[in-house]
Amino acid sequence: MKKHFAALILALVPSLAFAAATDYPLEKVEIDLRDEAALQDGARTFANYCMGCHSAKFQRYERVADDIGIPHELMLDNLVFTGAKIGEHMQIGMRPADAKVWFGAAPPDLTLVARVRGNDWLYNYLKTFYEDDSRPLGANNKVFANVGMPNVLADLQGRQVLGCKQVQVVKDGKKAFDPLTGSPITHEACDQLVIVPDTGTQSPEEFDRTVKNLVTFLAYSANPSKLEMQRIGTYVLLFLAFFFVFAYLLKREYWKDVH
Repeated sequence: MKKHFAALILALVPSLAFAAATDYPLEKVEIDLRDEAALQDGARTFANYCMGCHSAKFQRYERVADDIGIPHELMLDNLVFTGAKIGEHMQIGMRPADAKVWFGAAPPDLTLVARVRGNDWLYNYLKTFYEDDSRPLGANNKVFANVGMPNVLADLQGRQVLGCKQVQVVKDGKKAFDPLTGSPITHEACDQLVIVPDTGTQSPEEFDRTVKNLVTFLAYSANPSKLEMQRIGTYVLLFLAFFFVFAYLLKREYWKDVH
């Protein structure tokens, strides 16, 4: 028993190490794994902006294409840039040894990142990069301080910097409101994320949707069978409920003459 418990603790250690806490208030994101359009857009963003450095080596192009409704030929023409065949894993061309020399460490595989980090963490992480000249790659992050990654979505989002703007006062963990008018009480804070106007190709709403779709794809990638498991689980519960009726009636029949 002790050996099994120790093995369980050791198995959890990597997850605990990756799931680093953050003081940044995470905005909730609601994703829908049944939304094929969102999954397809997320896959496109992942292939174009993430797969230069990050692989998804536990996924196959063919499985992804079939699951999210992309024809194989379209997948190969638009989302495969390494010459891989449709049945191969989603590897990248950069070798880990080269990546370690260039970046100090090989960028992690992202197949299971949504399980490790969580959807809310990913959504906020991708939205909170900002310019920081003190960092080697010119960018820092509110969720993951001193991150060793550039802001790869900067051309879509625009230049995000730390600036001043009015924010609502928070007291004892609750937002403050004027007791007479009910309007929010604000103050000027100069550590806020501000987008420099006209520096990105997408509006804030469009960028939010792009990031949400990317997180949707990463959530699918981390558990491609989730919807199927939920469907089967529903049938199992219905069967158990149906079987319970007969089991209960059999029990009553068996015990009716027992005093």
